[in-house]
Amino acid sequence: MALDSSRDIADTQALVIDGNTTSRSILVRQLRDYGVGQVVQCSRIQDARNRLEHTVFDFVLCEQFFAEHHYSGQTLLDDLRRANLLPFSTVFFMVTAEASYGAVAEAAESALDGYLLKPFTPATLFERLSLARLRKRHLQPIFEALERQQLEHAADLCLQRFQAREPYWLYAARIGAELLLRQGRHREAETLYKAVLAERAMPWARLGIARAQIEAGQSSKAISGLSQMIEDDASFADAYDVLGRAQVEVADFGGAMGTFRRATELTPESVARLQKSGMMAYYTGDLRAAKVWLARATILGLNSKLYDFQSLVLLAFCYLAERDRRGLERCLADFGRIGHRHAGSARVRRFGEVALVLSHLYSLRHAEAAAGVSALAAELVQPDFDFEAACNLCNLLAVMEVVGLRVNEAEGWVRSVGLRFANTRGLAELIANACQLHPPYGEVVRASLAHINSLAEVSMGRSLGGDVTGAVEQLLDGADETMNTKLLDLGQQILTRNQARIPQHAELQQQIDQLRKRCGIGPARAMLGQEGERAAGGLALRIRDREAARARQQEGFAQLRDTGRHVAAPPDVHDSDTLAQALRLRPT
Repeated sequence: MALDSSRDIADTQALVIDGNTTSRSILVRQLRDYGVGQVVQCSRIQDARNRLEHTVFDFVLCEQFFAEHHYSGQTLLDDLRRANLLPFSTVFFMVTAEASYGAVAEAAESALDGYLLKPFTPATLFERLSLARLRKRHLQPIFEALERQQLEHAADLCLQRFQAREPYWLYAARIGAELLLRQGRHREAETLYKAVLAERAMPWARLGIARAQIEAGQSSKAISGLSQMIEDDASFADAYDVLGRAQVEVADFGGAMGTFRRATELTPESVARLQKSGMMAYYTGDLRAAKVWLARATILGLNSKLYDFQSLVLLAFCYLAERDRRGLERCLADFGRIGHRHAGSARVRRFGEVALVLSHLYSLRHAEAAAGVSALAAELVQPDFDFEAACNLCNLLAVMEVVGLRVNEAEGWVRSVGLRFANTRGLAELIANACQLHPPYGEVVRASLAHINSLAEVSMGRSLGGDVTGAVEQLLDGADETMNTKLLDLGQQILTRNQARIPQHAELQQQIDQLRKRCGIGPARAMLGQEGERAAGGLALRIRDREAARARQQEGFAQLRDTGRHVAAPPDVHDSDTLAQALRLRPT
């Protein structure tokens, strides 16, 4: 297959990221000599991150080490891949004077195209870029299928290339396995990863097996394999990410805290890892560590797509616990600007309302705080009321309980949260830990999980006894009462397997479809924050149309400008020793 013509090269864009002016200028000149039409340069990681979030580049050349700022190119690449902001079609090279095996292994997890080891000649640069572009060309049919959202077809193309051992079959296998995971075909993905390992010892394949096991509900099995990976290479940061996720799923929060902490130590400027460490510290009661990590993540990434606004909510809880008025004011001001930029987002609005309730509690405006909590609780039945909103509501109710602001309906609200969202032990324990200031609420949540599990077991027993119609009806009645999607999913599974045995199949399917609209999408696995496509250890597959991306570029940069309104800061208040003592969280 021929390389692109010079005219095609002239239509491409490149980004050079290097803190050294001389090195940056040399790379810019070499890329222009190569024929690249537009070359953008950045001296700081944060500036490059903003550029990459709003522009699709054909080439990215990034210095690995930024000693003056304690940043690294690998941290940038890792965060971009997690946020699904780096299309696989982009050629990404790390420029460095040193590349250890561990660094290369970790970079492979981020879909890095390779290292350019200094010193290198222009001819070396041109050859490496051309070969990388050629690989992208070979895989273009797969990218086109992804662009058309034909995921099954794209997966089939990957499997065909892998089985035929056509050029770049390992790359195709990795894309195919990722697609299988995203389609819920966990066993097939695990089989493909194992087939890759049988051919070649690829770290990403070992990590993929663990990810497939977690998605299939085999987190304990995944933990064993991940622990061995870390024993083999203690600097493999992505392995810590996936291990932490598995530990959260089995409710080993102490273990997860240590795992996330180690990942953050390895990559101290990673916004994603700072947030995970901060959230886990908060839910394990270590507010001092939580505040440090969440504040750092906020400084680095508040205006970035990498940032999860749940971090700002938990940071506000930390500031309230320490009676830090200025910290609360900053959070409120930040939510004012964020709310302006995301005016149509109910999720962001709820975050801001939680922060406002916290300011009312700080200022001893109890009536306003109670009204704010009641307004949030009234949304418990909304389809888009998500797991984070549920945890924040329970957190607020626990805080109000210990400061003596009793809400009569509070226990009922906590029970509703538990019945709707406690689908697994990991999820139940996360909600219970959000209630840690008032342990009785945590017990209500655990009792809710037991109730949901009992309903599921009774219905499954009924199905195995031959009454499949009664089992489905019972599960749907439970889902209608609790809004629990686990019961709904079980009902769907039984209905699908026994369609021929259920005369009223169509009516029951219609009932399920209606319930899905009312219940929304419930969490299947315990996780911290909104992971979405940012699954640790995953591969960025987003392929955007270049012209459409460029058309949105100006709009994206406009959103970064600080033009929002400020929420009024809480007024000066009198000190309250009782409040300080009540809000001092204890490690669990």
